[in-house]
This record gives sequence, C-alpha cells and structure tokens, in this order.
Amino acid sequence: MPLVQSGERADHLRCKVPLDLQATYHPAGFQVEIATNSLDVLCAADEAWGHYPPEFPCEPIRFRVLVGAEGGLSQMPSHRMQGHLYSIVSDPYNFAHIDLGQQFGFFHLSQATAADHSWMRWFFIESAAYLVLTQRYIVPIHSACIAREGAGFLLSGPSGAGKSTLSYACARAGWTFVSDDATWLLPDQPERIAIGRPRQARFRMDAPRLFPELEGYIARARPNGKVSIEVPLSELPGIRTADRVPIGGIVFLDRGPGAPGVHSLTGAEAVERILADLPSYGDEVDAMHNRTVRKLAGARAWSMRYETLPDAIAILGNLVL
Repeated sequence: MPLVQSGERADHLRCKVPLDLQATYHPAGFQVEIATNSLDVLCAADEAWGHYPPEFPCEPIRFRVLVGAEGGLSQMPSHRMQGHLYSIVSDPYNFAHIDLGQQFGFFHLSQATAADHSWMRWFFIESAAYLVLTQRYIVPIHSACIAREGAGFLLSGPSGAGKSTLSYACARAGWTFVSDDATWLLPDQPERIAIGRPRQARFRMDAPRLFPELEGYIARARPNGKVSIEVPLSELPGIRTADRVPIGGIVFLDRGPGAPGVHSLTGAEAVERILADLPSYGDEVDAMHNRTVRKLAGARAWSMRYETLPDAIAILGNLVL
C-alpha cells in the first residue's frame, strides 16, 4: 500500500503536523503566543508566566513548538547567533531556531524533554522568550534584587558570589524578594525600575543546610553539571515578593574569609562592572543596553565583603538606614 494518498506529498519536514493547542502569555507584561501539539508545553508555560497580566504593547512573540516521541531528555544546548538568526541546539530531537527580527521561533522537542517542565523551561521556552525580549524590550543584568522600605537593591557578582542564597536569606529576614539571579531593566525609561521573576527561586544542593524548609525539595543535576533546587516561593510561608521595584542601590558581592565590611563605589564604577558582564547581541542592541545600564549611575553603589549570611544581612540593613 502507498504511504500517502494519491496526490498527497510526504511530510518529511513535519511542517503539516497540526499544532492545535494554543495559548497566550505575558512574561513581564509582554505578549508571547504559543502553538503546540503538547499539553506539557502549555502547562510549563503556564507555570512560568500564568500569573503575568498584559501590560506593555508590543509585536507578539510567536513560538511554534512541535513535540515528537523520538529522543531522550535534552542535554545542555549550544547557542549560536548570526545576524537576526539564533539557534539553540542540543541534539537531533531537541533544538530551536529563532528569527529575532520577526520575533518568531520554531522548536522541536522530544516528549522526554517536554514532560520535564522545569528542564524544558530552563533550556528552551523561557530562555528563548527572554532572548527575544532582550533584543527590544528589556535589558537583563546578572543581579539578584531585594527590596526594603520601597527601595530595591541589586545584588551583583559572578556565579558563586551568593546572589541566590543571600536574596532568599534576606527575604526570610523580612526583605521583599524580587529576583534571585537575573533582573530586567526597561530600556529608555526615565526611572530606574527593576523587574524580577519572584515566583520561583533556584538554590544549590547544599541550600537545605542553611534553610531547613527546603529539605523536602528534590535536588538534581542540570545538564551543565550544576545541581539545583527549584522552589515555588508561594509554598514558603512568610516570604514577601514583588514583580518590580525602583532601584535605590547596587551592592557588588565579595564572599570569602576575612573581616566583613563595605565601601562605596562611584556610579561610573558600578556601571562599568555591570556592562562588563553583559553578552553582546550586535551593535544596535548593545547600544540600547548600554544606554539603559548607564542610567544606574545615579544609584548608590557599594562593594560588600562578607563570609556569613548574618553578616551580609546586617550590612545590607545598615545601608538602608
């Protein structure tokens, strides 16, 4: 028997697979439209963005996500970019190609990857959406953010400086949690506003030693070798969160043995440290990011040396006074 009916072409490229499941989300208030053949994809997107209302007018970001039975759980993908084309590739069954100019992305994922919502969000759906937003609508900086008495404080530093741990420790001590590792700025705005992702926090495997309430959450290795615990903060009593706060200060973390202390930095020094940690997306996008980050020069800035969380929380509390 023929594989296809007379006059019908074989769909080797799978371009005719119906993607009848559709939903619209608004990460940080910007519109993302998803069409897929998998309920797992929509469930994962809802976990990430279901709480965000529409806020900012923009050309919709459109993702088509095809999930197939073949292949296993993806490994850490490679990212490459030329011009307006961006690729996220793990293996023949887990990859995405994104046209940044058209704000359109096509994904092919294995069922094993789609079924692992946290994994799929981390490496594909969320990261791709934030990448597209980064080209026009937001500026991501490698900083946690906490707030007290209406003022937000960026906690900046390289991986291992303790941003996630300290931001959660401050939240347990009465601060407001905004983000644990990455914070967004709105470009070309008159005010310095930090936008966070306060619904989930990620911790290293040893976090339950510091925070016993995390003991019940499962730690597991990411494909890049790091071990993390993802925790919905709504499940932890007493933690206050905010989606955005005005930025009142920037604290660069220097964690290590020695006497705790803090010293002031100029706004120019703070800006150069943050810019040095930003990836390049091409001249036009880089210029927009530079303009936005340079507005942080008007915020107070410090470098803070600390070894223990109580020391760090005490120093930060004094900075607010």
